Amino acid sequence: MAYAVAVKKLSYAVMIVEDDPDIRKRLEQVVNTHDTLSLFAAVGCLEDGVAALEYRMPDVLLIDLGLPDGSGIDLIRMARSAHKPPECMVITIHADQHHLMQALEAGATGYLLKDALPEDISRTIIELTHGGSPISPLIARALLKRFDSGAGASGLVETLTGREVDVLKAMARGMTRKEIACKLSVSVHTIHSHVKHIYGKLQVNSNIGAVQKARRMRIISESDS
Repeated sequence: MAYAVAVKKLSYAVMIVEDDPDIRKRLEQVVNTHDTLSLFAAVGCLEDGVAALEYRMPDVLLIDLGLPDGSGIDLIRMARSAHKPPECMVITIHADQHHLMQALEAGATGYLLKDALPEDISRTIIELTHGGSPISPLIARALLKRFDSGAGASGLVETLTGREVDVLKAMARGMTRKEIACKLSVSVHTIHSHVKHIYGKLQVNSNIGAVQKARRMRIISESDS
């Protein structure tokens, strides 16, 4: 197994963990032909994925869930526990709520189905690095169904500030952190800080998780999307 260290200026190092050689090759080509993406590693099993993450953390982890020697969920947990965790986007055939919620709880920040991959995957990866949470429409519908009937819940460690609620509403509209910063006339660094506080208070680790939990707790509503 060889590692290709990022050499492009201002590039995002991407690691691919996918056992289907055709899909892995497609993703490799997308990364290798994009000006601001560089391929760190492309592997086909959990064991090689663990070895690669022990060597160095990428900026983005594209990961399948059903690997021949284990679950990609374990790799997401490992990656998200790092000092500087990568953004983790699941690319899978699993459209059920069980796999979805496991991935989100582990720290996935995007969830795409293999049979519904966007034509411009590189744009989706860039969106992920800018604070977006790419998600397939079928998965979004599953999430809405899960929480539509949910009653208000308790469990906030602290009350969200008005500005944090503003950021949450912008996140619910699918805005990137840069777009939120521009809308609220603050720096991207400030938005990063707000998002970190939101994650901590809601006890989540992704935009999707924050928005869905905030809706369930009636902090924001569907009309805020």
